Amino acid sequence: MAPTIIVPGSVRTAAARHFKNATTRKESLSLYREILRTTKVFHWCDEMGHPWSQRLRAEARKEFEASREETDPLILARMLVTGRDCVQQIQIKFNEADRAAWARIE
Repeated sequence: MAPTIIVPGSVRTAAARHFKNATTRKESLSLYREILRTTKVFHWCDEMGHPWSQRLRAEARKEFEASREETDPLILARMLVTGRDCVQQIQIKFNEADRAAWARIE
């Protein structure tokens, strides 16, 4: 049986590209779900009477739809890191405010 000759840049790059796309997709979905879970705690309304949770979900959806066609891996990585950092900062600030409110009640 003759050995298989792999031409550099054909199979490996296609496999690597598929792996990167799958990884980026998983990370994006994970971030989007984390944003949706975080918005559940915003149950008060804005000045127009719309719940903040719905408004934040709509904005997150709009941002993800706007970046759907992005193919540059560096820009995608930057967006994911920035998004994850923002969600974590919001969660930390919300938890601190919640603890402070409970401390005032007790």
